[in-house]
Amino acid sequence: MQWIIAFVAAGIAFGVLDFFWLRWAEPNLYRPVIGEIMADNVRLGAAGVFYVLYLFGMLWFAIKPGLEAGSVATAILNGALLGGLCYATYDLTSQAVMKVWATHISIADILWGAFATAVASGVATWVSLRLTS
Repeated sequence: MQWIIAFVAAGIAFGVLDFFWLRWAEPNLYRPVIGEIMADNVRLGAAGVFYVLYLFGMLWFAIKPGLEAGSVATAILNGALLGGLCYATYDLTSQAVMKVWATHISIADILWGAFATAVASGVATWVSLRLTS
């Protein structure tokens, strides 16, 4: 039950954070620079697969160590590392191979990934520890 609670809590926290980020970043950060390579509409299937896989990664690499240690701080640290590495993989690869990409997009996106994953991992660990202890 602890894993289900953690997964749902992480999904809600990350989903809310990412919703607000994407609502701001799409017109202000991404579209002005990389708009010509962006799809007109989000492909929900691909987005859904990403979120489910990413949540499982968050659960295994950040939340699980936090729960095992009984430490929200452990989950936050591991979440920040996971988010930074995952978002860096996407952004720096895109910057390396795309004609239109900007360093400030990579920096902002990597920082966002680290922050959002850290917060969602911390929230999920806190909720799970409180409801199952």
